Amino acid sequence: MRLCVFCGSNAGQDPVYLDTARVLGEALAAGGIGLVYGGASVGLMGAVADAVLAKGGTVIGVMPQALVDKEIAHKGLSDLRVVGSMHERKALMAELADGFIALPGGLGTFEELFEVWTWAQLGYHRKPCALLNAGGFYDKLTDFLDDVVDRGFVKPIHRAMLIVESNPAALIEAIRAYEPPKVDKWIKAGER
Repeated sequence: MRLCVFCGSNAGQDPVYLDTARVLGEALAAGGIGLVYGGASVGLMGAVADAVLAKGGTVIGVMPQALVDKEIAHKGLSDLRVVGSMHERKALMAELADGFIALPGGLGTFEELFEVWTWAQLGYHRKPCALLNAGGFYDKLTDFLDDVVDRGFVKPIHRAMLIVESNPAALIEAIRAYEPPKVDKWIKAGER
């Protein structure tokens, strides 16, 4: 099994983010789960990769050449795949992974998570999508998503497709147990 982790190329202001990235990396390696990620040596990205590698796990990084040229590529990975664009990066990461986890991050992390979750909702894949809610980072987002359900734009069953945990081991367990729903995507008039 390989899980793709989306996360910040920065560490953020709260040390819990960096600590959680390291604990997740250790848990992945301990569970025999390979890491697929964006290939950087910095921020939460570097921390999760370093933790997997330190425990003897495998790490596949996927990075566009333009970012490799900026010298932020991790030099100690099991496998670094260099691609031509961000679109190619996301497609290859999705192809290589059996599921997806978002740690704290910025715009790129949000975009990557919402894209793979949308693909799951549309039935393009049946892989689990998850938030690792380190230090309550995603509390306001999950509240917002619940409100979107209440307003009729997302079905409750599709909202439930996004696994949310604050503990890395519990998150991995939930991912292993994930069963995708069997429903149509579309919300009909008067339906929730």
